[in-house]
Amino acid sequence: MKNHRVEYSIDGMCACFGVSRSGYYAWLQRKPSQRAGQRQQLDNRVKALFERHQCRYGAKRIQQQIQQNDQQHYNLKTVAASLQRQRLVAKAARKLKATTYSKHNLPVFDNLLNQDFSTTAPNQKWVGDITYLWTEAGWLYLAVILDLYSRQVIGWSMSERMTADLVCDALQMAIFKRKRPKGVIVHSDRGSQYCSHAYRELLEKHQLQGSMSAKGNCYDNACAESFFHSLKVEAIHGERFVTREAMRQTVFEYIEIDYNRLRLHSANHYRSPVNFEADFYQQLAS
Repeated sequence: MKNHRVEYSIDGMCACFGVSRSGYYAWLQRKPSQRAGQRQQLDNRVKALFERHQCRYGAKRIQQQIQQNDQQHYNLKTVAASLQRQRLVAKAARKLKATTYSKHNLPVFDNLLNQDFSTTAPNQKWVGDITYLWTEAGWLYLAVILDLYSRQVIGWSMSERMTADLVCDALQMAIFKRKRPKGVIVHSDRGSQYCSHAYRELLEKHQLQGSMSAKGNCYDNACAESFFHSLKVEAIHGERFVTREAMRQTVFEYIEIDYNRLRLHSANHYRSPVNFEADFYQQLAS
């Protein structure tokens, strides 16, 4: 009634809802209860975090964000109820498809990873993969390298063509960013780009250990697939990209600002990849 008092008369609405005029005005002057005030405070905080993270966070991540930022603990069901009450729904998932071509006669590496994602420090195991991104100007391909310790994207490259240069550029960025570590297991699928002479030569030059998934087995690369899933659901699906440059800018901002530095990752006990690695080096120095 309060929200519609400009459109309709108070007397008319009171008659429609079966309430007295005096009862309506008494309700208007009634102060909200302490519980209602606390609920409104939570709703405001939840909505602010939901919008700050561009509708990407669900109840679990918002709960963790409130706990870390405000030192307040809310039950997961309480946060979920706040989202539902405000009709705030995180961006939904879509099924991803394979992109690389593995029907070739090029040499392949043994599977050194073998679905063992466990690590005790950065630069022990990296994983790489390729995905495709559609713009109105045509396809754009993205290759990434992730460190399995923190799930941080440490190398990435984009191109209009899915060639060996695409994956080599991503690996080169990871090597430079990580200050040329030796002996790292670098895992990928059996795509022709990863089996190319240029890619194998780059691994050998920097004393890195190549590793490839068994034929037809995508589970070894689940962490890279999970990153692509997050990228597409949270930053790309539902958006319109007229140019490839617009897509490049969106991917850059998602990787270097949102994903690596801000996004809470469940595998990192809900710490961002950058903060999770910073915690490791801080403990190492102490």
